Amino acid sequence: MDGRAARRSGLELIGDMAELVARAFFGGLAAAVAMSLAILLLSANAQAASLNQAKTGELLLRTGTAGDYAVAPKVSTEVAIAVSGMVARTKVTQRFHNPGSEHVEGVYVFPLPERAAVDRLNILIGSRAIEGRIRERGEARLTYERAKREGRKAALVEQQRPNLFTNSVAHIGPGEVVEVAIEYQQALGFENGEFSLRFPLAVAPRYVPMGDAVSEPLVLPEYARRTAAREKASVNAVDIAVFIDAGVPIAAARSSYHEAAFGSAGDGRITMQLVKSQEEADRDFELTWSLVPAKTPRAAMFTQTRGETDYALLMVVPPQPTASERAAFQQLPREVILVIDTSGSMQGASMEQARTALLMALETLTPRDRFNVLEFNSVTRTLYTGAQPVTSATMETARDWVKRLKAGGGTEMVPALTFALDPRDTPGYLRQVIFITDGAVGNEDALFALIRERLGSSRLFTVGIGSAPNSHFMTRAAQFGRGTFTYIADVNEVAEKMGRLFSKIEAPVLRDVSIRWTDGTAVETFPAQVPDLYLGEPVLVAAAARAPLATVIVSGLRGNQPWSVALTPDADRNAAGVGALWARAKIAAHMDELARGAPLDEVRPKVVKVALEHHLVSAYTSMVAVDVTPTGPADDIRTALVKANLPHGTEEAMLPQTDTAATLQLLLGLLALVAAGMAAVVGRRAELSA
Repeated sequence: MDGRAARRSGLELIGDMAELVARAFFGGLAAAVAMSLAILLLSANAQAASLNQAKTGELLLRTGTAGDYAVAPKVSTEVAIAVSGMVARTKVTQRFHNPGSEHVEGVYVFPLPERAAVDRLNILIGSRAIEGRIRERGEARLTYERAKREGRKAALVEQQRPNLFTNSVAHIGPGEVVEVAIEYQQALGFENGEFSLRFPLAVAPRYVPMGDAVSEPLVLPEYARRTAAREKASVNAVDIAVFIDAGVPIAAARSSYHEAAFGSAGDGRITMQLVKSQEEADRDFELTWSLVPAKTPRAAMFTQTRGETDYALLMVVPPQPTASERAAFQQLPREVILVIDTSGSMQGASMEQARTALLMALETLTPRDRFNVLEFNSVTRTLYTGAQPVTSATMETARDWVKRLKAGGGTEMVPALTFALDPRDTPGYLRQVIFITDGAVGNEDALFALIRERLGSSRLFTVGIGSAPNSHFMTRAAQFGRGTFTYIADVNEVAEKMGRLFSKIEAPVLRDVSIRWTDGTAVETFPAQVPDLYLGEPVLVAAAARAPLATVIVSGLRGNQPWSVALTPDADRNAAGVGALWARAKIAAHMDELARGAPLDEVRPKVVKVALEHHLVSAYTSMVAVDVTPTGPADDIRTALVKANLPHGTEEAMLPQTDTAATLQLLLGLLALVAAGMAAVVGRRAELSA
């Protein structure tokens, strides 16, 4: 029996018990209340349970007839990534295989990097390739539905979130394989002298608080349950190959969480292939590499010309702080608020990592500081009512409190952020909030607005925990919070990654950063305002101008002293895809306006304009490809939400990340009323007997 079925059986038992108790003590009305309550909770779980009744390796699809199921499509994925300088071009090929006996539609939910600029879609039918076109979201959906009704093959790529997409494929014939290829650009990460490339492979269940509005409906994958019988079979396997042309020799490269084989392609270029050809897609893939010390970049600019516009992607690595600069900053007392997510999605390895990270954070505090710790799931619970001085007694209490933390319940972030982000000034203290979570939420926009509203003089540092955290939420929350994002996927990384974070927050390396183009050309840059930079972080800016770009000067304050560096476009550093990255950054800036209170009817047209001009998928544009030849029945076909793996380390029995937590609280509250009534009746009978 899988986790959800087990929960359903348990809830049925509770409902039966409630009915019996109510009938015995209160009569028909109470019985009706108890029955209604049980039905309410069961209905919240009924769909999830029914969709997960399949045994290991079986992907089933409801047919509308009770007890009758059809076989749903399976998906295998190939990922080919080509890295050139600071830009990566990725091709994701998804093969939809229909092992059943009738035409079906497959809907596959998959993650991509939050900065991915998706600009190409092809359906591959045998040797034919049908190219996709970008359309406004509603128009693209209508085109796809029309093709589906007419019996034609079609594919539709829609953005659910900046890092979450759906691929719908219509009319996959019996025994047929249909390939859908998606391509996108992304900028590489760079930190502490290392380049990094991350490809997300799993999507954790997302929690949306009851009554909380989201900008678009949230579609999530159907999850395959983890059972012993499934250990030898992947639900949707993946192959990954990477080619890196850094332009200069590479000193070392490693795959963080998957076994990989590396090879040389000559001239300092390297290749990487996963050792396991059909890897289970249950944890994010990360590749890092460093350049030989003499070649480690301090500054670089990559350009692309498209039509009358020049685009640029520039990176500047600020100098490390001197010992005296660091010592001066460390003398400033801090007020550190440590926040830990203990919701159901954090069960298992994630909870272990989070507790370890929190204990490490406590050890960095000094007697000059003050602190508080809070946990949140369906409710928020604080260690102290307010920040306390760092003493042996308060620290011992905090350690004991952290060690006893357990995961369970929903992910109600709003009360936790509201408490942690106190907009009032803290004279004499540098206020820092360290927020440890997997970010498994679906109401990101509301949370961004809350962070902006309550940040004040605080700095928010997010720590992503688990094998597949919501990196879109974590990254943007840190940006709105003028802090940084740290990703920890393995408990063995906690010491290293948290150590880096603490080194960062001890001192901003560069503040009041500005960018100036020497010839006075009007240049549109994103982000428009560069935040304070911390140790190991680069300035990364995308720019566009209607004239050839000239020298750019990046400047700021290093301590109290001015610092600057000049960059001139290099003809040898032309890079395809820089324009798409600029457009993606501009779209992200427009979407941020929503969190700042801008009305949707003002933001949407601006996003659509940029997306159509640059052929990009966005919240308001989709990509659709349609075959001209009908190949299936011209009527409704059955739709399958293709199953995916749960993120590695996720407990099978974790509470669903939905409104069910609130419904469960309602059930428990009403059962408590039943119990109280029972006690009253028993007491009354005792009085009468006396």
